[in-house]
Amino acid sequence: MLLKKIEDALNEQVNAEMWSAYLYLSMSLHFEHEGRTGIANWFRIQFQEEQAHALALMAYLNARDAKVVLQPIAGVPDSWDSVKDAFVATLEHEQKVTALINNLYALAEEEKDFATRQKLNTFIAEQVEEEETVRQIIDDLNLIGTDGTGLYQLDRQLATRTFVAPQL
Repeated sequence: MLLKKIEDALNEQVNAEMWSAYLYLSMSLHFEHEGRTGIANWFRIQFQEEQAHALALMAYLNARDAKVVLQPIAGVPDSWDSVKDAFVATLEHEQKVTALINNLYALAEEEKDFATRQKLNTFIAEQVEEEETVRQIIDDLNLIGTDGTGLYQLDRQLATRTFVAPQL
């Protein structure tokens, strides 16, 4: 059984993961509308990953005999000035999520909740991968600059991404 403060913090993280999913769905729809179907695909996969993160946390809460409490999801932006702006916003967002996960880990450690701490290890590793991937895309976009051919090639590359459920 979880301490109430850990249960509440995990429920807050569920909401944060659902907000992240909503953000990435919005990005996907924006770029689909702009004709950037590969970039739209990349963000749609992000949407699915964030949903998987939320579901994993919900399953963990249930496994620990805690109550999942779904909260309203705040609105998200619905347009970006450029592909690079969207990926910079993505990196900033993922860094915030990393901080939230780190804070949860610190709380679990403080409360000597070793099971929750162990569960969060997988989320910490996932965040390292998320940030690294987005940084690489931003680096690619910096190299491309305003070259339409380069952006077209990146769009085609991102179109090949497929969803693989994270092992959380």
